[in-house]
Amino acid sequence: MTLRFPRRPSAALCAAATVVLMAVSACSSGGSNTDLANEEPDVAAAEVTITPADGGTEIRPDSPVVVSADKGKITDVQVEQKLSGGKTDESMTGTFNDDKTEWTSDWTLHPGSDVTVTATAENSEGKSTEAISEFSTVPPVEGQRLEIETINVEPGSTVGVGMPIIVDFDLPVKNKAQVEAAMEVSSEKPAEGAWNWFGDEIAVFRPTEYWEPYQKVTVNLNLAGVAASEGVWGIENREFEFEVGREQITTIDEDAHHMTVERDGEVVKEFPVSLGMATQRKYTTTSGTHLTMAFHTDYRMSNDTLGVSKDDPNYYEEFVEYAVRISNSGEFLHSATWNYQLGEANTSHGCINMSLEDSRWFYEESLRGDPVDITGTDRPLEVDNGWGYWQRSAEDWVSMSATGEADDTSEPGTPGSPHHQQ
Repeated sequence: MTLRFPRRPSAALCAAATVVLMAVSACSSGGSNTDLANEEPDVAAAEVTITPADGGTEIRPDSPVVVSADKGKITDVQVEQKLSGGKTDESMTGTFNDDKTEWTSDWTLHPGSDVTVTATAENSEGKSTEAISEFSTVPPVEGQRLEIETINVEPGSTVGVGMPIIVDFDLPVKNKAQVEAAMEVSSEKPAEGAWNWFGDEIAVFRPTEYWEPYQKVTVNLNLAGVAASEGVWGIENREFEFEVGREQITTIDEDAHHMTVERDGEVVKEFPVSLGMATQRKYTTTSGTHLTMAFHTDYRMSNDTLGVSKDDPNYYEEFVEYAVRISNSGEFLHSATWNYQLGEANTSHGCINMSLEDSRWFYEESLRGDPVDITGTDRPLEVDNGWGYWQRSAEDWVSMSATGEADDTSEPGTPGSPHHQQ
């Protein structure tokens, strides 16, 4: 085997190479080298990622929309949802992290919708990058569509400071924490409150203290896409406002047969009254914090609602000019022109009897949700009797919510998350 080694260049060749290098150096200018050294390298473009990814189908509507940016900050996110029937919803809001590199949707998506998410981010030089993700969500199934049956507050109404917000659903709710987190209550004046459940279909919001008077309260029920239970999706969002009026609080002393009405801290009226005779439990007026619920004129009053037949010697039927309901167990403040012991003795079947003139004044001057605090009897008002929700302490009310946290209604958002819990 012959081994080959590289030939060593001759001295003449080395000299020639040196000359060539010197010539090249002589042709280069110092200015050109300085410009190359100071030239800034290109700044990398921002990279945008959207979840759910483009092209997805049968996406859970309670999946959060998450936009993240690398090498930049997010400047804009738009979520368009095309619903069945041709409607479009572009109202989705979201929350940024501190450095605006991530955006997460606040609420859930409509089931059965085609969703387009368009996101823009900028790098440090202000150069924009746009990304788009198009996907569709799982459609609702007939019989598994969570809807609202009733809400106790009329939009645009003016209510008393004790007014609760009662949402009655048409189907049982298992995932109560997620549903609570989807229902946002906002007040112009600071307050803390929470939702409590009475059964699986009734959710009640109440502040820990009475609403401050003279303010607007806004309720956003962002229920579309919330998983009420396995396979059961909320299908509608609803928003409404109401006004909290003056603070009117009525106190009734059973022992003194006396009623006092205070408005904004000042006594405005006092009345002689007659409460339940208390010969039987059902004829005993309940003690505790009641709320005015409904207002009637020419109202039929009878103890047949308590199971007393017309053949019973204790049966009665009367039509009263004015009646204001304060519980579901048949308690009203109403006119009783037949009662001649107002202010002297308790002779009613459980209601608060008043004179015709006094009952008219109370009927005309009251709002739904005004507190009526009754003391002196040995029968407490149950928390689920009518709107007896103020019978539960503030601490218990918050702890018995599904999230277990108080909601600051003067700040956006709610405790917890409406999104799917892994």
